[in-house]
Amino acid sequence: MKILKLSIYVVLVILLVGCGNGENDKNTPENSVEKKDSLGAGVNDSTHNITEIETNQNPTDFLPEGYIIVDTIIGDLNKDGIDDWALLIKGTNKVNVVINRFDEEVDRNRRGLVVLFKENNSYTLALRNTDCFSSENEDGGVYFPPQLSIEINRGNLFVKYGHGRYGHWQYTFRYQNSDFELIGYDASSGGAVIESETSINFLSKKKLRRVNTNEEAQGGDEVFEDTWKDIEVNELVKLSEIKDFDELNMSVY
Repeated sequence: MKILKLSIYVVLVILLVGCGNGENDKNTPENSVEKKDSLGAGVNDSTHNITEIETNQNPTDFLPEGYIIVDTIIGDLNKDGIDDWALLIKGTNKVNVVINRFDEEVDRNRRGLVVLFKENNSYTLALRNTDCFSSENEDGGVYFPPQLSIEINRGNLFVKYGHGRYGHWQYTFRYQNSDFELIGYDASSGGAVIESETSINFLSKKKLRRVNTNEEAQGGDEVFEDTWKDIEVNELVKLSEIKDFDELNMSVY
C-alpha cells in the first residue's frame, strides 16, 4: 500500500511540473505576438508605447514596408552642426493606382515624411509620419493640385505648397520638446499680382494680414494695408500628430 501511494504522488508531481512548463512556453519570445505601430516600433497587444530609440547606419532602413523615397532633403535640424536627413516618402499600394476622370492611370498613394538625425556614422529616427500628405495626383478640380516641397533652412523644416496663380503657402516647424512643432505659417494669394498675404507667428501669438489696395497693380507696385491681430494659441501643433495637411485650418487663428 505504501508503494502505491508513493507512485501516485510521483505521478502527480510530474503532471504539475509539466503543466507549469507549458504555461511558460506561451510567454517565450518565440511564441509572443508582436505588432507594428504607425512608427514602425514593436508593440504587443496591450500597449502601443515605443520601446526603444531607432538607430541605423543606412537611412533606407527607416523606410516602412511598402514605401519608397521620392525626395531627400539635407540640412541641420537639431543645431549640432551636422547635416540631418528629411525623406519625402510615398506608398506603393497598387490598390491606390486608379483611373481618373480623364481615363488616365494615376497613382493616388499618399506621401509622408521621415526625419533622421545624423551622429557620427549612424542615424537616429526623429520623426516618421507616413501618410500626412496627399498624392501629387489628387484631382485638382479646374486646376492642377498644389505642388509640395520640403526645405531645411536655418534649423527649421519648411513644408511648402505652390499653386501657380492661386498663390502659395508654407508651414514652418522647429525641433523642440522632442517633436517638430509648428511655429509659423505664411500664405500669399495671387500670382504675378499679390492680392493678399497672411503671416502667423505661433510663438509670439501674432497674426499679420496684408491686403493689396491698388486695383491697378501690375506686379511689384501693390499697396498693402496691414492689420495685426493677437491670436490664442493653447498648444503648438506637432508634426507627428498631423493626419492630413489638407485638413489644417489656419483661418481659425
